[in-house]
Amino acid sequence: MNGRLFGLLACFLVLPWSAGAAQCSRGTLIAEVTHVRDGDTIEVGGLPIRLQGPAAPEGDEPRGTEATEAIKQVVLGRELRCEFDGERTHDRCVGICFLDGQDVSEIMVRRGLAGSPV
Repeated sequence: MNGRLFGLLACFLVLPWSAGAAQCSRGTLIAEVTHVRDGDTIEVGGLPIRLQGPAAPEGDEPRGTEATEAIKQVVLGRELRCEFDGERTHDRCVGICFLDGQDVSEIMVRRGLAGSPV
């Protein structure tokens, strides 16, 4: 992807969040996963994202550590395309993220590590 275009996309989404805006911007972000918080929350290009759809168990719940480790193996350090509709939860934008065209949430559901949509 053209570096200038990537920068524009990143600014479109990251600047409103970092400035403490009440809502996340609509749009698309293509960037590397820089951190995994848990089985359904990742950071892409430094932006915290709650994966839209099924919820993974929390770290202190049964299979929570397994879910976190599984998503790390799938996405950490990889480039994702995340689409946002402007929804926000806590400090995270809610988005659908794709790895090579596959919805990351669906990958977690198929592995039995996410369920019951939020």
